[in-house]
Amino acid sequence: MNKGLNVHSEIGALKKVCVHRPGMDLVNMKAEDFDRVWIHDAFYLDYAQKEHDQFTDLLRGAGAEVVYMEELLAETFDKVEGTRAEFMTKFMGESGISNAALRQAVVEKLDSIKDNKEFVLAAMGGLYVRDLEIPHVGGSLASLDGDELKGDDMVLFPMPASYFSRDPLAVVGKGATMNRMYWNQRNREVIFYETVLRNHPDYAGSPIWYDHNSEWHIEGGDILNINAKTLAIGISERTQTAAIDELAKNMFWGSDEAEIENIYAIKIPHGYAYMHLDTVCTQVDRDKFTVYPGIYQTLRAYRLTKGDSEGEVHIEELEGTLQHILELATGMDHITMIECGGGDPIEASREQWNDGSNTLAVAPGKVCVYERNVVTNDALYKAGVELLVAPSEELSRGRGGPRCMTMPFWREEI
Repeated sequence: MNKGLNVHSEIGALKKVCVHRPGMDLVNMKAEDFDRVWIHDAFYLDYAQKEHDQFTDLLRGAGAEVVYMEELLAETFDKVEGTRAEFMTKFMGESGISNAALRQAVVEKLDSIKDNKEFVLAAMGGLYVRDLEIPHVGGSLASLDGDELKGDDMVLFPMPASYFSRDPLAVVGKGATMNRMYWNQRNREVIFYETVLRNHPDYAGSPIWYDHNSEWHIEGGDILNINAKTLAIGISERTQTAAIDELAKNMFWGSDEAEIENIYAIKIPHGYAYMHLDTVCTQVDRDKFTVYPGIYQTLRAYRLTKGDSEGEVHIEELEGTLQHILELATGMDHITMIECGGGDPIEASREQWNDGSNTLAVAPGKVCVYERNVVTNDALYKAGVELLVAPSEELSRGRGGPRCMTMPFWREEI
């Protein structure tokens, strides 16, 4: 078993990968609350879990050890004294519950759960008024606020987007970023991973490249490991340029353990169908990338390198096509761009909606894809890419693909 973190590429053989198996966190909300909890459909949980299990079986079959975030966090609580209490403090700080009586009721409910894995799943699954014992204390209007609450009023929001393990963090080299999420509702997800990486015996001491408490938001779907010395980062709705600036300073002028020397910042359109760089572009082989052709017209790119003075970052705007920029980043003479939907604008738009470009490489030239994106999958197959095809009728409802659902912890070097 590989301990620690080791990710220097997008395509090195996948040896350990972290996921979250969806549970009540995916379904414990009313339809009118979808926007509040940041999910956009009513899932059939049994089928979603079956699809997720088949997906992880594909990864195991390709040689990867699959670890579950909820189990790693429970192990952390079991093995390291005081971590559960520290987690609860941070978790409640991100809960958004302002009413003191409701907040205390949530703490008491979660604290009453002795089994650590059950505790983790309950914290993710959300709590309603009917789940809590809420004290009725006089003396102020604020303390009486709970008197008008209904049993089906949500108090602790569930975390339905948490099966997208890619976004709260990004493993880069031997360390990881702890991200500031675009949607405040998702910021609690980061605390789960941060607690593991700071305390679990297998990961404690891993460098942290970006602080979750930073002012600027950045998400893991925008961060691609091109090689040990090069990152590509999307400038997107979810990742701000100021966050990239901060990460670059941390990488270039911070820990001696940081290996990154070049960061390519690539601007993509803002939109629900292309929320991260990895929803429009992923690497599938040493010289092959998937791409959604809709990003060509808005392309702007920059290269960030270490400056001459302490803390300085040199920024150069790049000219040329996305293909040319990826050739610069990878050092390859020629990059083949495999277009989502086979280049047909109608098929590209349809399959991009279901993350046709969001592939997960398990080895060079071998990737996991959603079965429903038949045109894109055919284009990949014809380009010589081996496909591991995952069912996706339910999982795709969350608007994220195989890469979105995973966070590699260990890849072999290439």
